[in-house]
Amino acid sequence: MQNNDIKINNTLRTVEWKNNKVIMIEQTKLPNELIFVEYDDFNQVANAIKTLIVRGAPAIGVSGAFGLGLAALQSKATTKEELLSDLENARKILFATRPTAVNLGWGLEKIMNVAKTGETAEQIRELVISTAKKMAEEDIEINKSMGKNGSVLFDDNDTIMTHCNAGALATVAYGTALGVIRATRESGKNVKVIATETRPIQQGSRLTAFEL
Repeated sequence: MQNNDIKINNTLRTVEWKNNKVIMIEQTKLPNELIFVEYDDFNQVANAIKTLIVRGAPAIGVSGAFGLGLAALQSKATTKEELLSDLENARKILFATRPTAVNLGWGLEKIMNVAKTGETAEQIRELVISTAKKMAEEDIEINKSMGKNGSVLFDDNDTIMTHCNAGALATVAYGTALGVIRATRESGKNVKVIATETRPIQQGSRLTAFEL
């Protein structure tokens, strides 16, 4: 599928919420194909995390939050108690996909804490979705700030080595370590980048090289 809003400052947007659906880049197809997948079921998001369709700590955290947004919409609950129970069940399923991913646990917990402040089922649904969308935008701003602050560490004609993939594909957009490199180039400095390969799925050679 095509998405005209998929780029932020000429970098890929890995995951987003649009029309009550979650849209992701299918990263296992890169670099040969750039494919966007669309989900309307939180179980699909859970599978995407588990099978590395989406990967990278920040991207996983926001994806989990969006997954709870879908769970809130899928639930037929009419009371606060019923909806919180459905969300907790979804949280467990999403968390089980990558229990060692700190951002995933953090994102899911943040959404659940916000959900508990709602007074009605409908208010909870609104809070869950708005909070997840806000988390996504905050991730982009954090990455841009990190890039700007980190770019001052490099001089013109430096050569930078980056390991694995810490670019836009590992976040909502822009990237962390690769975001610093991106900001350095945007500041006018001419830097070279060496992307190392990461086994077993070659995230360095496939994903970072694709972004560069």
